Amino acid sequence: MTSISFKNFHEAGKAVLHFLHQKFGFDLWMITRVEGNDWIVLQSEDHGYNVKPGRVFNWADSFCSHMVLGNAPRIAPYSEEIPLYASAPIAKQVDIKAYIGQPLLNEDGSLFGTLCAIDPQPKSRKIIEDEDLIELFGNLLSHILQREIRENEQIRLHERLRSEAVIDALTGIYNRRGWNQFIEAEEQRCKQYGYPAAIFMIDLNDLKLMNDQRGHAEGDRLLQQAATILKNTLRQEDLVARLGGDEFGILTLGHDIHRIEQLKNRIIAALKAAKISAAIGYAIRHPSFDLESACAHADEQMYQHKRRNKRH
Repeated sequence: MTSISFKNFHEAGKAVLHFLHQKFGFDLWMITRVEGNDWIVLQSEDHGYNVKPGRVFNWADSFCSHMVLGNAPRIAPYSEEIPLYASAPIAKQVDIKAYIGQPLLNEDGSLFGTLCAIDPQPKSRKIIEDEDLIELFGNLLSHILQREIRENEQIRLHERLRSEAVIDALTGIYNRRGWNQFIEAEEQRCKQYGYPAAIFMIDLNDLKLMNDQRGHAEGDRLLQQAATILKNTLRQEDLVARLGGDEFGILTLGHDIHRIEQLKNRIIAALKAAKISAAIGYAIRHPSFDLESACAHADEQMYQHKRRNKRH
């Protein structure tokens, strides 16, 4: 590397992977994110394994899952000599004879992911002498990552400052235009950092009936009440928007399926307590499909919920 100045984590990662490949060889170098039991490839320098960014492996199957616990070495010139590596399921899926791994950490010390490498041939035992260098690059990437995540939190808050162009005049939450802007921006961050995210779609069941029987003023009050309930049920960093008519969308970050179900139940209970009937659906973004696809899946789940309600 000719410079230690990088614009962002992605640029730093690319430079580090290229340098390490040139120095140590190894057919595959990766920067990964661990989310639950998903081991997500964020960046790769691949010279034979055909592993591209966005690929997802099972974390428990990996060498790295043993490495981060300290149960197996960070550098294994001949990985088949290490029982945990030799028996790891990933070794049955991929030809691995040499391994390097280093944890990447969040600011609070929790695991973000790994910097790692594999090769189909054993390597010289001399590479163990360079363990400090691998650790140095892991710490460098962790530091850049921590700084950038803090900056992204500020960017996200700045993006969501109120503006007439993206705020629904009736409810005071974001409108369809704002929703589309934030979904596009968040998708880029999800790709770059492997952020987990989920989309909720919510449709009020009684707005047309309310408008017909009690007038549009009462219908407007119903929309305002629903928007307030949704906003109060979410965290500050989550986003809620009125997408048009009686449909609302929610973007929420950093949840697993258990917490998403809990959030769904909280939303349903809060609306029910206010005597607001609604259909709800959600979908969790996966590295194999983007937030727009999650929106479509959540929309379909919401309509299935609405159809079930009509039958009962």
